[in-house]
Parts: sequence; structure tokens; C-alpha cells
Amino acid sequence: MVAFLVSEAAFFCTLIVVYLTFLGADQAGPTPAVLSLPLVICTTACLLSSSGTIYLAEKSLRTGSRSAFMKWWSATIGLGIVFLAGTAYEWNGLMAEHGLTITRNLFGTTYYTLVGFHAFHVTVGVIVMLIVLGLAFRQQVREAGVELVSWYWHFVDGVWVVVFTVVYLVGR
Repeated sequence: MVAFLVSEAAFFCTLIVVYLTFLGADQAGPTPAVLSLPLVICTTACLLSSSGTIYLAEKSLRTGSRSAFMKWWSATIGLGIVFLAGTAYEWNGLMAEHGLTITRNLFGTTYYTLVGFHAFHVTVGVIVMLIVLGLAFRQQVREAGVELVSWYWHFVDGVWVVVFTVVYLVGR
């Protein structure tokens, strides 16, 4: 898992460097000013809160409280889904109101690639957590597996802090 996360960190570093390299290079069409900061602050709060809920889920499992584990694990899944729904809502608005697509201009290409790959990683995390929840219902969940999924989820949250800062704060 450590090797996988290191390779993913290299992947996201590459995407971030490309985004920053081309930021402001293409003035035709929408720019980062069209991004919805209030919406993304709310979805970011949900995603970052999910690091707390997954920690509490993992802690509950270690202490033998299966019901608390399932409650906190479900909350983590829910927060991940809210984050993804917010991303979908933002993208819909960007396309409908501003005509920003992945092929519109260089900003659209780098923005959708960077944020899209992050959303893909969140989606994978939610799917894996749903599988773990199903195993928990059948009392087949293992602490080691939960710990590895937790590492992945914390990584995804950490990557978002960097992506959010670069795209929504620095890039504006």
C-alpha cells in the first residue's frame, strides 16, 4: 500500500505541476474565476470531515464495537458521496453556464484532468468502503483491511488539500 500511495503521489504531483505550468497560458474562454468557491468550500469540509469519521470507524473496530464501526464507516461513505455530488453539481454548472469542457481551452483540459482524477480516486474509495461495509454486515471485516482502506482515504483527503489550494485559491 505504501508503494501504491507513493506512485499515486507522483502521479498527482505531475498533474499539479502541469496545471500550474499552464495556468494563465490560455486566455480564450473561461478562466479559474468561474469556479464556485463557496460550493467547493462546503464539499471540502465534507471530505475533510470524512478523515475524522474513518478514524473513528477504525478506532471503533479496534475496540470491538462493530455497530459504532458501521455507523462511522457509513458516515464516511456518505461524506464521500456528498463530495462527489458537489463535484458533479459544480461541473454541470461550469458546462451549462460557462461552456467549460475538457476540450474548450487549456484551463478546461488541466482543470478537469486534475479534479477529475481526484474524483475518480474518491469514487474508488467509496466503492471499496461499500464493499467493506458489506463484509461488516456479514461479520467478515478484518482490521488490517480497514487500516489499508483508511490509509488510502487519508491520502485522498490529503491530495484534495493540495488540489483545492492550487486550483481554488492560488489559481484564482
